[in-house]
Amino acid sequence: GLPQPPHHTSSTMMQATLRRQASRIITTTAIIARNTTRKTAVNNARCFSAQPAMDERPLVPGIGRGKTSTGLVGVPVDHDAVPKMIIKYQALLDKLAASDMPPSAQYRINVEKIARYRIAAAQNNLDDPEKVEELCNCGQVEELVIQADNEMKVMDMYLRNRWWELVKPVEIELNPNHEDDHGDIEWGEAPEEKK
Repeated sequence: GLPQPPHHTSSTMMQATLRRQASRIITTTAIIARNTTRKTAVNNARCFSAQPAMDERPLVPGIGRGKTSTGLVGVPVDHDAVPKMIIKYQALLDKLAASDMPPSAQYRINVEKIARYRIAAAQNNLDDPEKVEELCNCGQVEELVIQADNEMKVMDMYLRNRWWELVKPVEIELNPNHEDDHGDIEWGEAPEEKK
């Protein structure tokens, strides 16, 4: 048993996926570089001028670039967490797109919705990590990056084991009969005390 070479069509699809991923990484890297260059220029200008740059906001301790701690042991501050979120959540979407998991699999639906939402929140608020945290409502931006890394590990297991094939459809009763739910106990009343 030597492994068989990949089929030409799947190889072509994989090359196209890799090209898309590389293009997204290059675009995101350019955004990071542009923001870093702009901030470096502002910082350099500050050395030669008593006036702060027009677009520079004051450094506020604990917020944005003034953040020095996450308050979480083992989770350092990452001032580039928002662009990293975009890269990592896009990688999740790309991996799902390249997989044979059906679009109707609930795991895929959930991951795609969460990833797209978090990418949009990050893209619309590149310079405002607190706004990204507020919109995502799942921790600090550093934690959101960790969550993307962890989801990639789960997705690898999910795809390797083809777990979507194990999920069986269930019937859900939309208007259940509540008369037989709890026997003769009325939930609004306190039980009788024994004397």
